[in-house]
Amino acid sequence: MSVSSDTALAVRAKFFRGLADPSRLVLLLALQTGEKTVGRLRDETGLSQSNVSNHLACLKDCGLVLSRQEWRHVYYRIADAQILKLLHLADAIVAANAQRIADCVNYRIPEQDEERM
Repeated sequence: MSVSSDTALAVRAKFFRGLADPSRLVLLLALQTGEKTVGRLRDETGLSQSNVSNHLACLKDCGLVLSRQEWRHVYYRIADAQILKLLHLADAIVAANAQRIADCVNYRIPEQDEERM
């Protein structure tokens, strides 16, 4: 593999790691319906305000989310329609493969680990 393809692969893996975080993913899912403030995202997701703010900052730094300020409020939205397409495609793939994904021993769901204890 060449250096440039190694870099491209690393960037791609980093992108998917960002989406793999449950808090960031729930924020992106909440933003599918349009722009929202931190307070509204906190209410919709059940995450703490500091958690929402920190994860939105990460998503913004990575270019997945954009923000705009209107007076004292900052509104966040998904940066690109392609991200929405990816989320919808992921939903379809998960729906078609839900049992196999749930049964995968390589990537445990935290609730599954608690059930086994």
